[in-house]
Amino acid sequence: MLYYLFTWLNKNYTIPGSGVFQYITFRTAMAVITSLVVTTVFGRRLIDYLRFKQVGETVRNLGLEGQMQKAGTPTMGGLIIILGILVPTLLFAKLGNIYIIMMLVTTVWLGGIGFLDDYIKVFKKNKEGLAGKFKIIGQVGLALFIGFTMYSNQDIVIRQEVKLPVKYDAPVDFHMRGNTPVYTQDIRSTKTTMPFYKNNEFDYGKVLKFIGADSDHYSLLVFMFSVILIITFISNGANITDGIDGLATGTSAIIGITLAILAYVSGNTVIADYLNIMYIPNSGELVIFAGAFVGACVGFLWYNSYPAQVFMGDTGSLAIGGIIAVFAIMIRKELLVPLLCGVFVIENLSVIIQVSWFKYTRLRFGEGRRVFLMSPLHHHYQKKGFHEAKIVTRFWIIGILLAIVTIITLKLR
Repeated sequence: MLYYLFTWLNKNYTIPGSGVFQYITFRTAMAVITSLVVTTVFGRRLIDYLRFKQVGETVRNLGLEGQMQKAGTPTMGGLIIILGILVPTLLFAKLGNIYIIMMLVTTVWLGGIGFLDDYIKVFKKNKEGLAGKFKIIGQVGLALFIGFTMYSNQDIVIRQEVKLPVKYDAPVDFHMRGNTPVYTQDIRSTKTTMPFYKNNEFDYGKVLKFIGADSDHYSLLVFMFSVILIITFISNGANITDGIDGLATGTSAIIGITLAILAYVSGNTVIADYLNIMYIPNSGELVIFAGAFVGACVGFLWYNSYPAQVFMGDTGSLAIGGIIAVFAIMIRKELLVPLLCGVFVIENLSVIIQVSWFKYTRLRFGEGRRVFLMSPLHHHYQKKGFHEAKIVTRFWIIGILLAIVTIITLKLR
């Protein structure tokens, strides 16, 4: 909203300094600062309110050190994160931008599902919360919305080099790269970024090319399947990772910073051309959203670091996982997610492996056996005697290393 206000003021009254709102970097910085203020200042009041309403965490005794001391800690703190994301985005982003619209929908959608789950647990005294199938239905519903919009919206395009004569109706742009003339077009496409692949580009429309010339007609189905898989897996991965103080929050902040960098280089035509990576028009606006996201995670970490004064609950964990997945899909870096979100992936896989092996061995040998002392993986290390603060710090270090490797892959071809 402030972007439109200052643009109008600059146009009609030429107020000194109002033009600074045209710069993505300035608005991102303002989004980060505003998000930090919202989460730290208003977060304290929300925590006090949750404590007053006795909205406390119900803890099952799993035999973990210090676990029962967390009983009664205010939960549903994910509302702080959502508020810290929405307020700066609404203030500083271009609200007409299709990417921003989809990110706002994602935040509210998954935040709403998580809030309903927490509400059932806390106020209805049902420890199971919202049934798992309804969570999956909600995540798949969001994935269908995101996938279909990405596939069909006229404003969602990529810029690619073409050779004359061209076969698309889109206008051709011309510029010089050194002494070489380059012709480009903005077209709708199912291409995305794939590391360690020729030109780092992969086309969903080519997955089924073995069936013949009509394979492009099935590109939507392939793309939808990928979107559904990524959103549900990463959203649930973040939910599972949120098991000890500060783990999911800090890891998400690291991922958010990386996504902001990827969005900035992908949405800047000069940098994208210099790095020879896919340029996505209008996607640079997502950097403002990423700034708000990182600010919200860091601000929430103020209260969520060990010993936690508040838990985010499913309200926050489902939302931040879904936000990361959808953001990556929008900037066409979703195939980098298994690397960038490696902590979430490993945590999720540890549960799948543990449950699957337990069921298999029970059928095969008559008794269930375990791969880990306890799943998710962070509980395994707690069982081994590591303090949760040490586990969190080491997982953060792993997250930073994965983020650096993710950025490096842009130039590994």
